[in-house]
Amino acid sequence: MEEENRLGTGNGLAGKVALVTGAGRGIGRAIALVLAGQGARVLVNYNGSRERALEVVEQIETAGGQAEAIGCDVSDFDACGRMVEEIIGKHEHVDILVNNAGITRDNLIMRLSENDYDSVLDTNLKGAFNTIRHLSRYFLKQRRGKIINISSVSGVLGNAGQSNYSASKAGLIGLTKSVAKELASRNICVNAVAPGFIETEMTAALPERAREAAVSAIPMGRMGSALDVANLVAFLAGSMSDYITGQVICVDGGMT
Repeated sequence: MEEENRLGTGNGLAGKVALVTGAGRGIGRAIALVLAGQGARVLVNYNGSRERALEVVEQIETAGGQAEAIGCDVSDFDACGRMVEEIIGKHEHVDILVNNAGITRDNLIMRLSENDYDSVLDTNLKGAFNTIRHLSRYFLKQRRGKIINISSVSGVLGNAGQSNYSASKAGLIGLTKSVAKELASRNICVNAVAPGFIETEMTAALPERAREAAVSAIPMGRMGSALDVANLVAFLAGSMSDYITGQVICVDGGMT
């Protein structure tokens, strides 16, 4: 969508280094573009498609921003450690961490396999733990940092057929609140953003009846855009949110 392609304006994040996981498409892509538009050097993390990540990097650089692609399966604890060491070795610091990487394996609980449950929790929840765990020591040394975890209204409300996904996103909220309390004394802010129905490739593939049912549950009567989420992330990543931590902010058109 055209509005997702705009980078944003200003340089409020100039000189900052931002790691965005799962940034090759959808909400992660929009976040990477907006943070770059605000002046940050964006590390576009990917696992599945290097090509998509390089497309995001190219778009940022064409618009005058700074970015690079970095591959890592965030569900792998040791791989995350190596990624962080590589980043610190090259850039010396990371100022912003956006845990956006996530997958779905939807099914009713009676049909949900153990593997599909575990894989969703490993990526969506343990992946965030992995990156926070490895980066927190550097945030503590810097005595500053912004961590933004992308949760979901499914983690707030629950959703039939998504017990694994909802559990992972609810867990992410608990992780956010706990880590916020641990790191607050060192000027490190940790918040969660909980998107509702957002126009992405995934929602575009919904059957028309399911799409209509989703929209009918939204008081504003429409789905949001990835840019709606990215703009909030940019605010939480910048200095205007320095006294906000441990919060869960829904971007859902009034669903919750």
